[in-house]
Amino acid sequence: MRTEDKIRAQLAAQPIIIYMKGVPSNPQCGFSAKAVGILNATNIPYAYVNVLEAPFIREKLPSISHWPTYPQLFVNEELVGGCDIIEEMSNNGTLLPLLQSAKPKKTEAASDALSSGEVEQLVKQGIDDAKVMIEGEGCDLTITVVSAQFNDLTIVKKQQLVLATLKDPLASGKLHAVSVKAFTPDQWQEKQQASGLLQIQS
Repeated sequence: MRTEDKIRAQLAAQPIIIYMKGVPSNPQCGFSAKAVGILNATNIPYAYVNVLEAPFIREKLPSISHWPTYPQLFVNEELVGGCDIIEEMSNNGTLLPLLQSAKPKKTEAASDALSSGEVEQLVKQGIDDAKVMIEGEGCDLTITVVSAQFNDLTIVKKQQLVLATLKDPLASGKLHAVSVKAFTPDQWQEKQQASGLLQIQS
């Protein structure tokens, strides 16, 4: 599939989608951080594509949208604009009604979303000793991963390791709104013991 076709498929499949630098839980530029902060405050679900992990999309999208910078927010396949416009619309009260008007897409693309089993398989392929637990369904998943490979890594590095295994579906829009929780085996054991104590005390 050509990059242009992939972008148009993403726009057709997602009523609200933002092309940004980084992911909502870890934006990689101030403008993307401000934009997703405003979107998160509306509590309306949205899809995202990390253009830093999708260089062909990052290069091609401006020629389609006629907008040179990131982030870029689209609603119902129409460009809304970048951070400044998102902020202005939020301040003047026009953003929320626009987001609420977004129509859910019932297309074949929706059936392309990854199942929990496929997500688990991808994580285990990238982190061979991983124990993977997935909560939620569809595009709203919480992925808990336990691996010895997380030893001595910071929280951000742990999450980056997990997200790297899901790079392709995140870039294509097949997977989004992912929450990652990463633990070393020792941290997981401590968490389970603490949870057990709380259940006994309650």
